[in-house]
Amino acid sequence: MSRYPLQIKERRPGIYVHVPFCAAKCPYCNFYSVKAQDSLMDAYTEKLCQTLEQSARRWPRRMDSLYFGGGTPILLGPTRIEKILGAARRYFSLEQAEITLEANPASTLEPVLRELYAAGVNRLSFGLQSADEGELRLLGRRHTAKEAAQAVEQAQRAGFFNLSLDLMLGLPQQTAQSVENSVDFCAKTGVSHISAYLLKVEPGTPFDQNGVAARCPDADGQADLYLCAVNALEKHGFFQYEISSFAKPGFHSRHNCKYWLGAEYLGLGPAAHSFLGGRRRFFPPDLAVFLSAEDPLALVTDDGPGGGPQEFVLLGLRLTQGISRKEGAAAFPDYDWAGLWQKAAPMVRAGYMGQTDDRLFFTPEGFLLSNAILARIL
Repeated sequence: MSRYPLQIKERRPGIYVHVPFCAAKCPYCNFYSVKAQDSLMDAYTEKLCQTLEQSARRWPRRMDSLYFGGGTPILLGPTRIEKILGAARRYFSLEQAEITLEANPASTLEPVLRELYAAGVNRLSFGLQSADEGELRLLGRRHTAKEAAQAVEQAQRAGFFNLSLDLMLGLPQQTAQSVENSVDFCAKTGVSHISAYLLKVEPGTPFDQNGVAARCPDADGQADLYLCAVNALEKHGFFQYEISSFAKPGFHSRHNCKYWLGAEYLGLGPAAHSFLGGRRRFFPPDLAVFLSAEDPLALVTDDGPGGGPQEFVLLGLRLTQGISRKEGAAAFPDYDWAGLWQKAAPMVRAGYMGQTDDRLFFTPEGFLLSNAILARIL
């Protein structure tokens, strides 16, 4: 396996803004969202700006990333996005920041992308999911592969060079050939980052209610499709740096890496999570409650301590670079690092992990069994 060619280090905090608006709900999605309405989006923008100011008083930080996730954040439009970014810069600096916006290829227009770029957005993540038209219909996507390619072209003309596409693996009747075709399609668009996720049928979703899980490949079939994607992506120069993330050198998602490296992040909006000051917190998934709150931060639920040695291992091993024994020992000197390395040795011999004196990491085959392996070695 080709290792990601750079050692990733993200220590500065970042901001995650959950945008809970969609034009229509995808049948596999269990993220919190409601139908987009201009009046709701106007009110939400104002409330987010208020919450950014209040958050800066409670947790003063200099942030270097902001990620608009959702939902379908691009539905907010350039004017609202620019207003939120202005507040974030005013209260958290955002100096030389990575500003990511998730977008649906079906709702992308070049003039909108130019305005977003002018507002300061410098990274786009398009929810492609597949380049196979049958798979797109199954997933309830509202775009075609051709429209997705056009969206990427429009973004490039608008000035974006940091672009990502999402792919979904393990779909009913999906084949290795269709996975390779989707990877080839992504590579030809000239994007610099690709995320490839295994489909998980979440309870309560239409996919769950319609029995889609029973039609999906079994564990061995999913493993074959995942490894097929890993190999195809690396042939095109996309180095795997995390379980589901692949990038050209220098184009890893700086914001997402904060989660896996234990950096702080402020999450704002219904269902958004934060890790600040050694504590994990989250907002309830309720837009009406968020909008009506005089002090939105009073809604935040404390979810307990975070950032301990087990999180260092669990989260750090999501990255292909794995964890550093030296860094772990410096941060958590009382933890049994020698014992961890010893427990991992059988996994190394089996080909599921790699190990040096200082680093421990998963192989692609090991990522598929990572939950079971982590339960054993921890």
